[in-house]
Amino acid sequence: MAKEGSGSILQFAPLQSSVDEGFWHRLSSLKLNKFGIDDSPIPISGFYAPCSHPQVSNHLTLLAESLPSDSNDESAMPPVIGSNRNRCSVPGILYNTNTMESFQALDKQGLLKAEAMKIWEDIHSGKAVEDCAVLSRVLLISFADLKKWNFHYWFAFPALALDPPATLVDLRPASQWFTLEEAESVSVACNEWRNSSATADVPFFLVTIGSDSRAAARHLKDLEACQHDGQKMLFAFYDPCHLPNNPGWPLRNFLALISARWNLKTVRFLCYRENRGFADLNLSLVGEALITMQPGWRERQCVPNAVGWELNKGRKVPRCINLAKSMDPTRLAISAADLNLKLMRWRALPSLNLDILYSLKCLLLGAGTLGCQVARMLMAWGVRKITLLDNGRVAMSNPLRQSLYTLDDCLNGGDFKATAAVRSLQRIFPAVEAEGVVMAIPMPGHPVSSQEEKSVLEDCKRLKDLIDSHDVIFLLTDTRESRWLPTLLCANTNKITITAALGFDSFLVMRHGPGPLNSTRNLKAETETSLASGIDNLALTNTDGRHRLGCYFCNDVVAPTDSTSNRTLDQQCTVTRPGLAPIASALAVELLVGILHHPNGIFAEAEINNSNSGGNFELPLGILPHQIRGSLPHFQQMTLVGHSSNSCTACCSTVVSEYRKRGMEFILQAINHPTYLEDVTGLTELMRSANALEVDWDDEIEECVEL
Repeated sequence: MAKEGSGSILQFAPLQSSVDEGFWHRLSSLKLNKFGIDDSPIPISGFYAPCSHPQVSNHLTLLAESLPSDSNDESAMPPVIGSNRNRCSVPGILYNTNTMESFQALDKQGLLKAEAMKIWEDIHSGKAVEDCAVLSRVLLISFADLKKWNFHYWFAFPALALDPPATLVDLRPASQWFTLEEAESVSVACNEWRNSSATADVPFFLVTIGSDSRAAARHLKDLEACQHDGQKMLFAFYDPCHLPNNPGWPLRNFLALISARWNLKTVRFLCYRENRGFADLNLSLVGEALITMQPGWRERQCVPNAVGWELNKGRKVPRCINLAKSMDPTRLAISAADLNLKLMRWRALPSLNLDILYSLKCLLLGAGTLGCQVARMLMAWGVRKITLLDNGRVAMSNPLRQSLYTLDDCLNGGDFKATAAVRSLQRIFPAVEAEGVVMAIPMPGHPVSSQEEKSVLEDCKRLKDLIDSHDVIFLLTDTRESRWLPTLLCANTNKITITAALGFDSFLVMRHGPGPLNSTRNLKAETETSLASGIDNLALTNTDGRHRLGCYFCNDVVAPTDSTSNRTLDQQCTVTRPGLAPIASALAVELLVGILHHPNGIFAEAEINNSNSGGNFELPLGILPHQIRGSLPHFQQMTLVGHSSNSCTACCSTVVSEYRKRGMEFILQAINHPTYLEDVTGLTELMRSANALEVDWDDEIEECVEL
């Protein structure tokens, strides 16, 4: 312990840093969602408090609230938490680089000098007297490796170096410096200062002691008044250090202020420390220092040298922390899953709307080869709510082609595909909100007995409810007839509908156009009272007069019928080249993302290569086709357009009108009578007319031959 007249150089205990994990999580969020590749300096706020333990120093701490909010306001500053006795705010700056090389190449001494100049300027302008919190500053440089969750960082606490250094005359516990009466009064004054909401977080202040031993804590701006009163005066500061022989780091800039502002040569200071929230004069220190400055040192343009880079185990090297192990696995999975999408918005796709994707509810009809691939592609695009519907079980032949299943799913007769797929999705990504529905889709051409009618109608109603509760429907079943009822229900409610179908070496991916009821683009707002008027608006065109796009059945001249009975094994199974399903599935999901980001959504016109039809919009994801047909033998892909048909068995105005009028009775008749849909849509009459034309044409040929 320094004794009176020792004359040693005054040495300060370096400030130590502590970073809460929440700070790194907030920085990661800001980097991905707001800053991107912008590496401009970021304002931050650190916090510290007086030492409160005889063997442990307090650290300067960074919390989540040390950073600006996630608001898009460019001027957003970190919130300053006032009137908190345990959080004295320290302004600062963060330089977060985009690469490790940039982090290592930062001009560390230059950055430290720049922060020291701010302190020096605040001293000369008088700001440091009015708001003494600016006497302390924090500088942080970092590189955030968000793939591995490694954070490289280095703290500096800029301090102005006195030249020559201050000389320590005396340093002892405060209880030994004051008389008993003075000590009691100083404790009361400091406790009042700390407990007042106006001064609790003001870390630099004056302590004056009158001739009557009464003490008072006062603001720095009252210094001249205190000098005239002839009282004993000490420059007090909240000291985070616990060491008995060294004052804490904040005293360095405090002495620079005292010397430059008031030109004092002898300074008595109080290192204020606490125990259990109250002043502890046995732990606190009182010291006296001599300051000798060189000529011109007090000039504004003569900025002192700066020190303050924090040591890492005694070495001048940065620190590194890895948060991957400490993070909740689900949270880590979400962050990793979102990483690619958020990086897209940095440069490649700034307009990507992740909120739409996160909130989207997708219904996948079919959990086979296509359904497995589509589900995984949806998750890769950020879709979290996925429902899979299928009534099949996992067979031994499935796992090699259907990516969500393993051999374990095939044992004991096989698990239901819908439930096994959900389990697999949750293993891949725990945050997915997946649901499996085991159910067969009622199909036309597959008549049901009277005993089965109730069960089939319940399935129809359940399917309707599922479609109503989802935003997007994928038709991924392996028969034509299983797509009919979903197509009708989607046309009735204007749901975004995507079909993917496979041949042996070819595929079709298409988006269905809006239904014939297109008087409004917000069908959720449609009321029962508008139903009758809506039926009158059934048409082949959209509200803008353009021909609406067709559905999967619009090009057919026959109704869907039983395609599974009396078939050989290769006809019963979906026999395709293995590479076909991943291609078609990926295109189906990409088509959906294109619809979601198109200004007109489901009403968007069809675009094909070299088409100018969509020239009114510059779409960052490219064209939005109606149909994509691919051929593996030629490694070719075509974009085609097919408009709606007024004889379509699934989406024409006649069929939708009949369904709206008769409901489940209409569906049951379509299921039990194979030719009913052809009759009601006029296809039967159309085929009869075509046959008649063929007969007439043959007769004419015969006559010509006879001649």
